Amino acid sequence: MTTITLAEFLPQLFSNPVLAITVILTLGVILVNGWTDAPNAIATCVSTQSMSPRAAILMAAVFNFLGVLVMTVINASVATTIYSMVDFGGNSSEALVALCAALFAIVTWAVAAWWFGIPTSESHALIAGLSGAAIALHGGLSGINGGEWVKVIYGLVLSTVLGFAFGWIAVKAVELVCRNMDRGKTLGFFRGAQAAGGAAMAFMHGAQDGQKFMGVFMLGIFLANGQGTVESFQIPIWLMILCSAVMALGTSIGGYRIIKAVGMDMVKLEKYQGFAADLAGAGCLLLSSVWGIPVSTTHTKTTAIMGVGAARRLSSVNWGVVREMVMTWVLTFPGCGIIGFLMAKLFMWLF
Repeated sequence: MTTITLAEFLPQLFSNPVLAITVILTLGVILVNGWTDAPNAIATCVSTQSMSPRAAILMAAVFNFLGVLVMTVINASVATTIYSMVDFGGNSSEALVALCAALFAIVTWAVAAWWFGIPTSESHALIAGLSGAAIALHGGLSGINGGEWVKVIYGLVLSTVLGFAFGWIAVKAVELVCRNMDRGKTLGFFRGAQAAGGAAMAFMHGAQDGQKFMGVFMLGIFLANGQGTVESFQIPIWLMILCSAVMALGTSIGGYRIIKAVGMDMVKLEKYQGFAADLAGAGCLLLSSVWGIPVSTTHTKTTAIMGVGAARRLSSVNWGVVREMVMTWVLTFPGCGIIGFLMAKLFMWLF
């Protein structure tokens, strides 16, 4: 199984400008992911005032770091799925240029969504950008691995249906267990439970999204070395630490606009409802990670919140905000895919 040590990587980084650019772009995408995607994990504990935004962001940074590190050691199948989803084989130099174009497209899409405060999915932007670049590289769909793409479709359905269903079931279960309790006396418990739920969501965000970007990082290293046909690899510990640290840094920068959109504007939550949403979202992400299915943490968390709100009554959900989010989700695949395709064509023409 192919891998690369830190001692092997550093000399290549400083002697190969193309590899250096690829690494910078990849780390930029990871930073943006931590900045724009991770706030979804802590949206509920901030919106219910269980934690201050600053404390929640710092907590998320720590648990994103741990999620990347721990889950990759246990099971790196999500990284393998992303690595194998598209074919960047053939001419390694052209493939590397196309990969850089895809990463540039992902950053552009993510920053635009953050600017408008819309919780887009960096996972789907990554998948779409890579696919668009692979199509540009091969001049057709031969660069797409249909078997791995099926897992993406499964993940899309899973994150939507299971997220909503788990949210509905979780909040009903909490209400059933606490039906004879004095609500005022449970506030302290659920405030602490919200902090734990937010930490679990941040951990699973790191576990899912960290692996996706490490798969891309390994692809860039292999292409820079002219190894376009590597089929299996092992993620080195130094890369786990680097990617988790950069994601944690991005999370610490914050993302209050997205916290507001997800945790405050879509559904007005009480503390026990926020806990139920976190429990549902983390559970769905854990199942997906174990099965090696790349899902969107954004979709999972927001649909879990919708399920919690709908369990009370459908009118509790601000469907106008939901409609805006869904439109963004729908547009991510074609939008980021087209940007990835056009950037790849432009980059290959320029370089």
